[in-house]
Amino acid sequence: MRIAIQEIWTDLHQELTKFIMRKVKDEDASADILQEVFIKIHLNVHKLKDYNKLTSWTYQITRNTIADYFRSQKPYVAFEQLDLPEEIEPDFQGLANCINGKIEHLPKHYQEVMLLTALKDYTQVELAAYLGISYSGTKSRVQRAKDRLKALVADCKNVELDAAGNIIDYDPKV
Repeated sequence: MRIAIQEIWTDLHQELTKFIMRKVKDEDASADILQEVFIKIHLNVHKLKDYNKLTSWTYQITRNTIADYFRSQKPYVAFEQLDLPEEIEPDFQGLANCINGKIEHLPKHYQEVMLLTALKDYTQVELAAYLGISYSGTKSRVQRAKDRLKALVADCKNVELDAAGNIIDYDPKV
């Protein structure tokens, strides 16, 4: 098997390095991830049943290792730990309080999605890597979280919604 691993290195290490670098955008982290990928290959190549699928198997290990890297770099952010703006226009303070309160009532996995995309500016691609789920799964989760939050915000006093459920007016005096 040493020959096979050497062949994998020879055939794929440059390609994998570029692939990892496009995802991680950090040279040192990319080198570490590549090393970890080849350790995993070395430890598990005997489990590969079809040598013709070696390249796709290697890329799957690489994708999983990249996801592990992102998970380890971005620990869960609790709602209380977020740096929310201290000053909000007084007219919108009530609306902000309502929305923040409603986020806290979402299930934890939806809270996390809303906080990371809306307040920490994660892209959905970054979020997918962080959560360790597919991009399409991430898009669905974000949409479900937004829909749930929209339904909860509709219950806030002083909020007027259009037919699509978008906030069109907030009256702080009511």
